[in-house]
Amino acid sequence: MQKQKKPLFRKVNTKTHHVRHEYGGDFKHVRHKKRDTVQTVKGSMSGKKERGLDYTPLFKFLLSKVGQDWGMVFKEAVARLDKQEPIFWMVSQEEGDLPDMVRLGESSYYSALYVDINNELQIINPNIKAEGLTPYCTCCTHTFNGKVFGTK
Repeated sequence: MQKQKKPLFRKVNTKTHHVRHEYGGDFKHVRHKKRDTVQTVKGSMSGKKERGLDYTPLFKFLLSKVGQDWGMVFKEAVARLDKQEPIFWMVSQEEGDLPDMVRLGESSYYSALYVDINNELQIINPNIKAEGLTPYCTCCTHTFNGKVFGTK
């Protein structure tokens, strides 16, 4: 019997103190329009944003699979996710579509990845290291590929 692998996302405790929830904007901009639609009259007031999910395990999983076959990596990632969209926040199908690194979260940076002509997952710029980066503010803890940078 095969053991079920852990999902590549986790729920964040959104009830705790100092967690930013990014509330507002979803329903308040459409409820007083002159033309009522089915969505505004009978739709739910809950927004379209999904709050409380952290995809850090996915990003670390993708970094650990650099150099491997993209088809197998993608198949395993999709099986362990709730949706496919977060994969493409970090992975591009072509090398020039993303910058060298992507910001995912408030102060978390990751190497951007792409699928090469051999259908293997590759880092766009493997020369970027956490030691060479400087944070844009001193109040936050900044990370690059899970390693803290800029704090002394």
